[in-house]
Parts: sequence; structure tokens; C-alpha cells
Amino acid sequence: QVQLVESGGGLVQPGGSLRLSCAASGSILAITAMGWYRQAPGNQRELVADITSGGSTNYADSVKGRFTISRDNAKNTVYLQMNSLKPEDTAVYYCNARGVYSSINWLRSDYWGQGTQVTVSS
Repeated sequence: QVQLVESGGGLVQPGGSLRLSCAASGSILAITAMGWYRQAPGNQRELVADITSGGSTNYADSVKGRFTISRDNAKNTVYLQMNSLKPEDTAVYYCNARGVYSSINWLRSDYWGQGTQVTVSS
């Protein structure tokens, strides 16, 4: 079994910064991609950014130039540096690990973290 543990959420003023972290643990052989999604009340969950094991990144248009995703493959950890935060960034942020290959049976699965709240407000 694989677990994703997120940290770094909280309350920040508009224009401020936060850094989210997500560490994957368990019987992991490899992870194809890791990323962050968010869901605000009344909205569908949406992709914020993701990154492959090779370092290719993908961002939502709404966060380009403000957020940066990075990854430490050796630690199976993904980070999201969020700068110039806006009230519309307020949401629960979920970590996702896609294409996780088990070191026990080589099966491929996807996993989600429990979510961390990010609130941008003055």
C-alpha cells in the first residue's frame, strides 16, 4: 500500500507565499507523475500542476508564472511553491501520484492524498 502525506497548507494574505509538500511512502518501485489538484467549494477538482519523473511540467493557465512544481525522485516527494497568492486560489489542495508501480507485484495504481486547506484572505 502507498500513502501520500501532504503538508504546508494554511492561511496567508493576498500576495503571500506558501509551499506545499507531498511525500509518497510504501512499496514503490517508480512513480510516473506527481501533481497537485485543488477543489474549491461548489467547484470540480481541477489540475493545478504536475510533473513527470523526467521533469516535464504542466500548469493550469491560472497559476502559470506564480506557482512552481518540483520533485525529488529519490524521496518520492513533490513540492508546490505558490507565490503571489490570490483569494481565488483558496481551496483544498490534493496531492496525486499517477502511475505508481509497486515494488512487490509491479502493478500500476493511482493514489490521492487527504488534502490540505489553503486559504488566501486578508
